[in-house]
Amino acid sequence: MALSPPMGGDLVERLGVKPLPDDLLGEALTHASYPNESDTGATPNERLEFLGDAVLGMVIANTLFSAFPEAEEGELTRMRAEIVRGTALAEAARRLDLGSYLVLGRGEEAAGGRARERNLAGAFEAILGAVYRAQGLRATRPLVLRLLKPELDRVRTRGAAIDPKSALQHLVQARWHQPPEYVTVAEEAGGNGRRFDVEVRVGGNAVGRGSGASKRAAQREAAQQAHTALMADAAAEA
Repeated sequence: MALSPPMGGDLVERLGVKPLPDDLLGEALTHASYPNESDTGATPNERLEFLGDAVLGMVIANTLFSAFPEAEEGELTRMRAEIVRGTALAEAARRLDLGSYLVLGRGEEAAGGRARERNLAGAFEAILGAVYRAQGLRATRPLVLRLLKPELDRVRTRGAAIDPKSALQHLVQARWHQPPEYVTVAEEAGGNGRRFDVEVRVGGNAVGRGSGASKRAAQREAAQQAHTALMADAAAEA
């Protein structure tokens, strides 16, 4: 699918790369829901997403390998995962306002698809795949480093963050010898997509609550809240 020149040019300007072929840029922004509802012969961005994911992983791995010469494999793996996780890529996509450029089917549009983390992260990777196909690694590598600079700087400053759910799991297992339980207490569908409310419980008692556009995001927020509260309680008891 070809984008109109103003639309395509505006995004390319945001990316800071040489112009891309309209059909390649259009493919990178086309969600799988659109070809299913149209007869335009548009190609969804899944193949470019696959390619972009591979290029992204390689660029970040090489960057971390050079930046942390003393780090072991496990630590490098955790840092890479912190940078390339869907939440981080979706945030980078939001900084580009990538959601406004997505080509969606009517159903996905109505369901708030422009704001969905999965769609944003997938389109971000597809854009990287498109730049790689058109201009090679020489153009894609600096693009990755520029677009993910906040995430890279954060990792350089403090290393890989411990996932809130993992941190809570370790804390709860050590103190109560049982795993925390995540319970979805509410689920709503609105104009901006689905919204989930999740409680995390220990021994049947709620210790944290979170909300998000996915159950995973809501669970992370609940785990973070619970971990902060339990650590504060432990400090007060000491």
